Amino acid sequence: MYDITSREVWTEWCRQRVTYAMLLIAVAFGVLGLRLVYLQVFQGERLHQLSENNAIRLESLDPTRGRIMDSHGEILADNRPRFDICLIPRDAKPRDAILPLLASLLEMDETEIEKKIGKAASFKPVLIKGDVGRDVLGIVEARRYELPGVVVRVKPQRHFPGQGTTAHIVGYLSEISLDELRSGSYPNRKPGDFIGKYGVEKEFESYLAGRHGGRQVEADARGRTVRIMDTVPPKPGANVFLSLDMRLQKKAEELLDGRPGAIVAVEADTGRILAMVSSPTYDPNLFVDGMTQKQWNELIKDPDHPLENKAIHGGYAPGSTFKMITAMAGLEEGKIDSHTEYNCPGRLKFGDRYFRCWRHWGHGSLEVTEAIAQSCDVFFYKVGLDVGVDKIAEYARGCGLGQVTGLGLGNESPGVVPDKAWKRRVYNKPWYQGETLSVAIGQGANLTTPLQMALLAAAIGNGGSLYRPIMVDRVESPEGDVIQAFSPTIRTKLPVSMANLELIREGMWGAVNGPRGTARGICPESLAISGKTGTAQVVGRKDRDKFLNELTDKIKYQDHAWFIAYAPREDCKIAVAVFIKHGGHGTACAPLARDIIKEYMDGKNPPGAKDASTPAETPENLDETDLQDRE
Repeated sequence: MYDITSREVWTEWCRQRVTYAMLLIAVAFGVLGLRLVYLQVFQGERLHQLSENNAIRLESLDPTRGRIMDSHGEILADNRPRFDICLIPRDAKPRDAILPLLASLLEMDETEIEKKIGKAASFKPVLIKGDVGRDVLGIVEARRYELPGVVVRVKPQRHFPGQGTTAHIVGYLSEISLDELRSGSYPNRKPGDFIGKYGVEKEFESYLAGRHGGRQVEADARGRTVRIMDTVPPKPGANVFLSLDMRLQKKAEELLDGRPGAIVAVEADTGRILAMVSSPTYDPNLFVDGMTQKQWNELIKDPDHPLENKAIHGGYAPGSTFKMITAMAGLEEGKIDSHTEYNCPGRLKFGDRYFRCWRHWGHGSLEVTEAIAQSCDVFFYKVGLDVGVDKIAEYARGCGLGQVTGLGLGNESPGVVPDKAWKRRVYNKPWYQGETLSVAIGQGANLTTPLQMALLAAAIGNGGSLYRPIMVDRVESPEGDVIQAFSPTIRTKLPVSMANLELIREGMWGAVNGPRGTARGICPESLAISGKTGTAQVVGRKDRDKFLNELTDKIKYQDHAWFIAYAPREDCKIAVAVFIKHGGHGTACAPLARDIIKEYMDGKNPPGAKDASTPAETPENLDETDLQDRE
């Protein structure tokens, strides 16, 4: 049954609630109205002034780029504070008074500042002068009250404390280009950012760069920050540790002493690069700090090409350091054995032409180990003819030549291993047997890099393992956690039996320690160095003699000098390749390799623990005629 009494009670209850709600709403609107009156009437002038003067801005915070260090933690690439003077066009009022004063303080042309402002957004800081010194910074700060809109930005700037010592390895940075920004390869970058352009800086850009942060700030009419509202901190980049030993690196640089060439030292049983110097070098700070047109012209027009990493970019005829390859091919193909003797009368007639041995009166009768030790050209002419160029090329490729090593620094040259197919492909001409004679002694179209030859020496020394070179040992987070580590990797085994490899090793030992070795007397026996000299002709012997006698600009016709070595003979630890462009005889490089190996041994063995400090017979102790008589 329908209850009329209950219906009336319910209606009354609702009426009361609606009345209360309306009163509450009326009170709320009243409060808001009073607040509005207060802000408009009593605070209007002050708030208007604030709205005119203050602005909320977003500022980018640059991350600190990760450091690059050697294997002992010595810093090769670091960061320093950089002070930039910027101007926010909207806040620079009156501009007619500010620009002349700013130009005067920065010693700039006013029109140059106007050009920089140009069509830039009015609310974004425009870089007027970057990386100013503390004296200029102090002057600007002292006059800031006269310079509304002028702000100072502090950014981390890349700095290379070692300057050119590791320039070809560490690389350099430069401002990102528009093409790179559009490529999509550099997310979260903006115009004006610096990125790695070469070397480790480029190859490990993703680790080193870190991530930008930002903050929301309130700035006054003069562009000064009055309040930080929110901050997202930047993420610093990871640190990269190289395999380099800076002690060896500096020693190698000192030994080259500015002569064009390269020295590469590798750990024989891992492939880790201990030193890699290319000379001459350059200062990578120039690319970050900015260089004049004159400085740039000097770099690119230097005939010794300081920007080129001669350890991996340049391809050079290996000369007699290639004879181990020819010996390997002859031994493995059964064309010669340990007892095979060839007579060297000082030349070999082939067709209607004589091919000379470097020792023009001849070596007499010798076997393969002595042929390597004395670097007899005639012996290897004959082995080359017996084996053929295609087999020589096959063994050369098996030893890692004619291909990049996988170092990963970019622009690595594979070199050239010539054979019949190569000549047909490149020149569309047939191969002639006479060319095989040149190839067999490391001349002709043969091209190798010092890094390839150092790795080959290491493989011969360690028993046949050809390692992939390691330049970066590990990458660590800023907190010290290992993000990525690089372990030794064997690329391949040399295509030679242990018995035949031992013959080659015996020949390299004889080259340094034998009574008729081409590098005899240069290294103390206590260092137990095995090695091989190489003298690569730049022009034919006949033409070279003519040029050297008739021209004043003789240096470019001088032979290239090589020496590759490993030590100790047993339990090999280090291998070295020394190359000096137009350095003359290969013998000239042997003392440099000796000193690098000695420096390494001294570091491994405290003084007195090993008899490696025996005074060595230096080239100065030797008669000039003796040096010239060697290959």
